[in-house]
Amino acid sequence: MPWLSKTVSEARRDFVTLANAPGANIRALCGQFGVSPNTAYKFLARYRSRGEEAFVDLSRRPHHSPLATPPSMKEIVLSTRTAHPLWGGRKIANELRSRGLANVPAPSTITNILARHGLLHAGREVGALEWLTGNPGELQARPERGIAADHPDLQTVLDSLLSPRILERRRAIVMLAHWRGVRPSLLCRKLQLSPSTYRRCLQLFAEGGAAALFKRRENPHRKWDNEEVKAAVFETLHQPPCNFGINRTTWKIADLSRVLKEKGQPAGEDVIRKITREAGYRWLKARIVLTSSDPEFSAKVERIQEILGNLASDEAFFSIDEYGPFAIKDQPGRSLTAPGEQRLVQQWQRSRGAIIMTAAIELASNQVTHFYSEKKNTAEMLRMMNVLTEQYKDKRRIYLSWDAASWHVSKELNRKIEQHNQSAGRPAVELAPLPARAQFLNVIESVFSGMARAIIHNSNYRTVDDAKAAIDRYFLERNQHFQANPRRAGKKIWGKERVPVAFSPAHNCKGPRLG
Repeated sequence: MPWLSKTVSEARRDFVTLANAPGANIRALCGQFGVSPNTAYKFLARYRSRGEEAFVDLSRRPHHSPLATPPSMKEIVLSTRTAHPLWGGRKIANELRSRGLANVPAPSTITNILARHGLLHAGREVGALEWLTGNPGELQARPERGIAADHPDLQTVLDSLLSPRILERRRAIVMLAHWRGVRPSLLCRKLQLSPSTYRRCLQLFAEGGAAALFKRRENPHRKWDNEEVKAAVFETLHQPPCNFGINRTTWKIADLSRVLKEKGQPAGEDVIRKITREAGYRWLKARIVLTSSDPEFSAKVERIQEILGNLASDEAFFSIDEYGPFAIKDQPGRSLTAPGEQRLVQQWQRSRGAIIMTAAIELASNQVTHFYSEKKNTAEMLRMMNVLTEQYKDKRRIYLSWDAASWHVSKELNRKIEQHNQSAGRPAVELAPLPARAQFLNVIESVFSGMARAIIHNSNYRTVDDAKAAIDRYFLERNQHFQANPRRAGKKIWGKERVPVAFSPAHNCKGPRLG
């Protein structure tokens, strides 16, 4: 007969009667009545000491059940919770006490009432669900409860709510929900996250903040980071396609990918693009550069650089050339133009005249001497020599450097210079001719280029005199500027490199068949 088959008192009396019988097996009776030996021995000891009082069923301590709460108070608790869905037992108890009600249950009792009616987490979960399903823009705009306003990564987390990447948005919601106190199980169920993913987000943020939380994962086995793949790509790229049976002079990404696969180093088109872009490769049209066919190019350049390198204070070096002829008319050019506007210049126009200008620049002082000519001939070169010898008569020697035009190397010019030097004219004149087809070494050309952009392009002078006045003013202002701010002219001819020479395996070191 089990212990609880009858009332508690009757079961205990039966147990005591059988236990006090001669030869009774207490442990067997424990199994029969369904109690533990410890409980049986304790009760027998209490019976022997108290007698019949042991059979009285008294609780060890009074227990107040929530069900014992008066129905009126339960209704008040439930109505208060309905009015305030997010309130818990403590807030409801404080509210009832503030109303002056008597016999207000303890907060724990109110919590048990809410639990028995299924309202313990209902309000909190409804609020959390509304928060999670809200508009991300509104979610970002309003501060959330439980978030420290001065948290250094708070703004980054809020900005990530509007990220185009769903992974970043979900991680931002995880952190905000964690700060707000949303239950992990509810959040994981709503976002369809695993508990391990939730814990991983919290761990990443705890270890490295928002930078670690939103850092993009990098595959350690990415091909574009593999040095062997890079070497294979550049080795193939620096060879002409015809080496691999491709009838082209330039590579296509698809052909390059196919050749690499045939060589046993497969790489997709996206991988090749990534490698070449990171190395700085881009599609460029070849630039045609000026070259010189003069067999004495190096010797002439070295002589000029030697002269400039040892130029004394009583010596001057001039680069001389002519500009023009150019017509005085409405000239095209680049200008700052408003949207929807387009400046138009007629292709055929009646010229208002033409100008030829002869100019010389002294490289050490960056001063320009110029005049206007009717023609380009030896007479104008002699005229320039006379102007310079008169303007720089305080110098011991001047060097004249110009290109290999026929009137620059005429016999008459050389004879006049020799006569000037034999007559002990001061300053002495010495020629330092440039190599043939090397006008890019003539410094005065860059001066002409700057003058044209400033004075001639976009111009529409009415007369030749107007154009000459503008040119004269330009060179006057230029000379005054370099008098106040001294600087030598012509870095290239002085032997100055723009940047130091550097080598990189990614540079276009082409194969011999590419030329």
